[in-house]
Amino acid sequence: MKKLIISISLLGILFTGNAFAQTETSGRTEVYRATHTKSTELKHTKLKVNFDYAKEQMNGEAWLTASPHFYPSDSLVLDAKAMLIHEVALDKNGSKSPLKYQYKDDFLKINLDKTYTRNQDYTVYIKYTARPNEVKTKGSAAITDAKGLYFVNAQGKDPDKPIQIWTQGETEASSAWFPTIDKPNQKTTQEIYMTVPDKYVTLSNGLMKSSVKEANGLRTDHWVMDKKHAPYLFFMGVGDYAVVKDKWRNIPVDYYVEREYEPYAKQIFGNTPEMMEFFSKKLNYDYPWSKYAQITARDYVSGAMENTTAVLHQESAQQKPGDLIDENRWEDVISHELFHHWFGDLVTTESWSNLTVNESFANYSEYLWNEHKYGKDFADYTLMKAAEGYFRDPSNVTKDLVRFNYHNKEDMFDGVSYNKGGSILHMLRNYLGDEAFWAGMHDYLKTNEYGTGEAHQFRLSLEKVSGKDLNWFFNQWFFGSGHPKISYTTTFEPVKKQVRVTVNQTQLGGNFEFPLALDVYENGKPSRKNVWVSAKDKNDFYFPVSKNPDFININADGVLLAEFTDNKTPEQYFTQYSTSTDFLSRYRSVENAAENISNSAASLKTLVAALKDSNFRIRMKALSGLDLSKADQAKAALAEVEKMAANDPKTLVQAAAITALAKTKDKKYVPLFEKGIGALSNSVKASSLAGIAAADPARVGAFADKIDLEGASDDLIAELLPIIVKNKMQKHMPAIASTAAFYPFVKFQNSELGAAAEEAYNWIMSSDNLKATENVTKILTQVKSQIDDNPQAKMMIVQILRDGLAKKMAVLKANPSSTTINQQVDAINKAIQAYQ
Repeated sequence: MKKLIISISLLGILFTGNAFAQTETSGRTEVYRATHTKSTELKHTKLKVNFDYAKEQMNGEAWLTASPHFYPSDSLVLDAKAMLIHEVALDKNGSKSPLKYQYKDDFLKINLDKTYTRNQDYTVYIKYTARPNEVKTKGSAAITDAKGLYFVNAQGKDPDKPIQIWTQGETEASSAWFPTIDKPNQKTTQEIYMTVPDKYVTLSNGLMKSSVKEANGLRTDHWVMDKKHAPYLFFMGVGDYAVVKDKWRNIPVDYYVEREYEPYAKQIFGNTPEMMEFFSKKLNYDYPWSKYAQITARDYVSGAMENTTAVLHQESAQQKPGDLIDENRWEDVISHELFHHWFGDLVTTESWSNLTVNESFANYSEYLWNEHKYGKDFADYTLMKAAEGYFRDPSNVTKDLVRFNYHNKEDMFDGVSYNKGGSILHMLRNYLGDEAFWAGMHDYLKTNEYGTGEAHQFRLSLEKVSGKDLNWFFNQWFFGSGHPKISYTTTFEPVKKQVRVTVNQTQLGGNFEFPLALDVYENGKPSRKNVWVSAKDKNDFYFPVSKNPDFININADGVLLAEFTDNKTPEQYFTQYSTSTDFLSRYRSVENAAENISNSAASLKTLVAALKDSNFRIRMKALSGLDLSKADQAKAALAEVEKMAANDPKTLVQAAAITALAKTKDKKYVPLFEKGIGALSNSVKASSLAGIAAADPARVGAFADKIDLEGASDDLIAELLPIIVKNKMQKHMPAIASTAAFYPFVKFQNSELGAAAEEAYNWIMSSDNLKATENVTKILTQVKSQIDDNPQAKMMIVQILRDGLAKKMAVLKANPSSTTINQQVDAINKAIQAYQ
């Protein structure tokens, strides 16, 4: 699963701002979360279902073939949430015998006809009605709802939204649409007969074996998954989709998208076959399933989900050429969900406590794919951003990667399981070397295929292959918490011609041991030193030198997940930038230069040099640090920035260069900005509009309709929001709604943007714009599960909604016959009720 990300890192604001910071388990009693005891072994699940669109319910029949796992048993206990149970029987070759059962508190206990022994199979038949809207289980920060089965616009009342059905099983929500043992340590084969209106396509796990037209314009599709997988990975999707065909070797690869996006489906998902080939070869284990399909969904409750052979993506995956020319912002997610088909689907976490064997691997796959396709620099940026995401939440430092004391199983879907876990795998790969690392990955998969795994089993595979003991590594990184915080000092000993580097660990709790790369700079040139830091407060290392070194660059290769205290001067950072081949060392140099450019000539030299960096992210960082309205910076950089605005091979860099030129407010750039408005790239268009607003604000209105902000990035929205509000660009009101909804929180991070967001919110609530209002209420409802432990934030959001309701009621009073305003009032009231 790829988690849902709320706009412009607002979750980071909510959880890390001083006013709101809390730890996950504050005030809670720790409970040991044991792996679910397997008393029953599911063997096969057969379902026949049809859908009641009017009631948003599903009529189902289930045949569950099972046996006792080890000990004899005369009963079967199933998870079955909010269902109506109509019939329970034992099925022997099609002959049904009624069985007694008790259905209470979402558990269905069935008394079997006799005591069965291990490997003695039986088949139970259940006729039921699934009622997802009656499910009481709530969502979480990662997965914002838990009702399992979702009807989108079921009655077709919203002309701007397609009619869809989709399911979401993780963590334990599949039991909201079929009775099962809803635990990750169960594995079963499956088949599903789905009866739907003939105008819709269907998708499920495995292959479609038949498609039969029925009476009344219906059709029944029969999907079969002949290899066992966990119940949370079961999937159904129904809707009016275009299906774009692709393949990998002889395996079908399909992309299900809304028809509007059919021409762009291969631009969005088209790297999938190459990813399948790359991962298959690296793991020495071919993609193990019969097909690979990806489908998009409206109103999805997370980012994406790795349902076996039928991956579900939120609608943000759908992009048009104006987005894709900048970058496919969904490509990391696509690789993430694919890699789950080995780590998560083939070998599944034994328990949610061991989620790392699913999510840490999928997180690291994003690095692996980027490294393969785009190079190490590109991948290192991915790793850096992941580490920053982990550091951003202070509660992460208290959590073990593998932990049996979580409050809620969905608490495991956090920056530790994802970001930290991926970084740890990168360190492990660096320590073992590529050959041993990949051989260990292969052994783990082959040893546990179609079963379950834990971190210990991964350790044993790596030890088996490498011959190295890895308990030290797993104890501190997998079964411990936190990370090193490192400072260092240097002492030159002229008689001995050596320098002593003292590495200090300053974190609370225990010390770590790890390999560390240092660059010792003499005469402006680095010499790489690889040392072993022991688990002590201080470690001394001695290196021969000809003179007192210029400076030391610590963690020079960027591998170690740690926080560092550095005291380098701008001049030293310039040298570091100019001589280092490592991405992180160069990026940190440019980052420091951007912070110190106003009072350092060396920092300006660093930024100017970085304008020609081979990595486009570094070029963008350098551009963002420049203020070309200042004479010294303009003299040093203006000519190069003008070239970049017109000709840089990356449109994102062109956009950043246009933004840098806009700071001059010089009208001579208006023709360049006008040309940019006509570009294909949405980022170039948006930056050009901002440039016109800065240089010739009276002309902004003439270009407003040429910009499409649907699905735009958070950074783009933040850049344009003040312009949109100031010029009252009605077309873009829905696009800025999600940012405007959080205006009090935005103020904590950026007071100027926060003020504009507040003005935007008041504008939306004082207008008759249904889509913008719904975007506000949708995002504020989604975030509820992510701030349930944060009463201050909840109070602020409720107050935001009540203020909006008061404004909307005034609009209604002035227009009492407006149906759309009544719909907006209802939407706001429902959002307020969600917080009650």
